[in-house]
Amino acid sequence: MSSSAAPRHRPPEPPQAAPAGKFVLDHGATGFTGTGVGQERRRGRGAQSNAAGRYEPHARVGFDDGWQSLEDLPPFATTVALDTARKVITRNESPDIPFDRSINPYRGCEHGCIYCFARPTHAYMGLSPGLDFESKLFAKPDAPELLERELAAPNYSPRVIAIGTNTDPYQPIERRYEIMRRILGVLERAGHPVGIVTKSALITRDIDILARMARRNLVKVAISVTTLDPKLARIMEPRAPTPARRLEALRKLGEAGIPTRAMIGPVVPAINDAEIERILDAAAAAGVGGAGYVLLRLPLEVRDLFREWLTANFPDREKHVFTLIRQMRGGKDYDAKWGERMTGTGPYAWMIRRRFETACARLGLNRDGVELTTEHFRPPGGGGQQLSLF
Repeated sequence: MSSSAAPRHRPPEPPQAAPAGKFVLDHGATGFTGTGVGQERRRGRGAQSNAAGRYEPHARVGFDDGWQSLEDLPPFATTVALDTARKVITRNESPDIPFDRSINPYRGCEHGCIYCFARPTHAYMGLSPGLDFESKLFAKPDAPELLERELAAPNYSPRVIAIGTNTDPYQPIERRYEIMRRILGVLERAGHPVGIVTKSALITRDIDILARMARRNLVKVAISVTTLDPKLARIMEPRAPTPARRLEALRKLGEAGIPTRAMIGPVVPAINDAEIERILDAAAAAGVGGAGYVLLRLPLEVRDLFREWLTANFPDREKHVFTLIRQMRGGKDYDAKWGERMTGTGPYAWMIRRRFETACARLGLNRDGVELTTEHFRPPGGGGQQLSLF
């Protein structure tokens, strides 16, 4: 290209069998050009590229101007900006998920999981769902105070709040900001139930709070274990704890009396689907009471990012993986239809479901569900309670 920026208008939705956007990659003498990023600059990251978000009017690409300046570009360092939200509880009306409200203490996630379906949300910030999603993070340090205010509203009706369903609340920057720990403090004092999903062993830091909440039937925890192979985990989830540490975290939580569940998420055909039974065996040995799974989801930019990742790490499987995906998605790369987006359809999806159910039955998992209670809820500061005149 002769210029570093070219105007781009949002095109019509392309056929699902074709890439949603352009991934420009050129292995030149000085390294990667285009939207692709050289390995040294993205070491420890999941995405291979950093294409502009879908709402941006321009697409920027790197090119070699003959001075070999690409070699001088710095690596992608993690930065954290403050997110000054007015509210912290997000509502949803999706009929195929078991909660209607959630909290996300952070935007973006340093774990760098290539398959993360939350990546497209970074486009709302004017950033790339690729490497920006993993390195340009946003924290909500006032989330506990906002939560306390929302729980105290006169019209607030308590139901289970889900945390970790978008980005991980225990990602590495939580060690510094401790937003999640302070949120748990608010929920404990208010007697409000919460369900947590994470893939981080950092959650064991908060066992003291979680154990007290568990005794009042206010909390349950699910930890995602995508593979037992540490090498594959490092490729898929480069900055997440190892599988062994996640299983150990499940064991510690269970020993503290906290209801635990293992999540195989996502199941990627021809990559980790052969491990379903082994993961469940290991999770049962760690003492979990239940398990679940989610099929790989490829909404919006995630599809192309995942394709790039496959081509870079498993070039011999790329076509086979997408063939199996389309068999489970009605011939598409992704289908967001409610009731089907989590588990897919067709014979291959049926086989995955039956293998999962058979293994769970053999191990005694999912026999008893954990129902959290709202009976302990008291609005913070007595908010919303009418004072008696007598």
